[in-house]
Amino acid sequence: MKTIRLIYRKLIDASNTKPWDQMLFEGSWYEYLLQAQTFNPEKKYNTFAELIDNVPNADRIHFLVTPAIIGYLKQLNGRVPDITNNIGKTFLPFKIFKFEIVNSDITDKKKHQVAVNFISEPLTWHDTISNQLLVTINNEPDNGETLTEMFSMQPFLSIYSIQS
Repeated sequence: MKTIRLIYRKLIDASNTKPWDQMLFEGSWYEYLLQAQTFNPEKKYNTFAELIDNVPNADRIHFLVTPAIIGYLKQLNGRVPDITNNIGKTFLPFKIFKFEIVNSDITDKKKHQVAVNFISEPLTWHDTISNQLLVTINNEPDNGETLTEMFSMQPFLSIYSIQS
């Protein structure tokens, strides 16, 4: 058996319809506008790409916007969103994440796009059956049984690390 960690990249933009996605979108948009003003007080550059290309240390905006989304991440109760097991429940635990601004434009909110990369806690990988992984999250046996989770691999979900 091997221990793996998964990574899930969740892209969020104006087209997302889930309430949690919309809240994170709004929160990151308003914080981005505040931080962009610091790096671009004359409003010389409209897009995030222009800021990165022309303003020293503008790549720090990813880090500076991150505190504005922490409250939304706490609402997930340590479970990666969108990844469900075969009975439809979110189950994949995470503590580590990385937030990034993919695209933005101070003149057009609809062009704002962010990503949250969720890195799972270690899982014991028992088997792969078709496109589904059989894993154990908690290695502690429960009354002599090993409790497992089974889930399908899907777009934007990948094995982040593997350890024998």
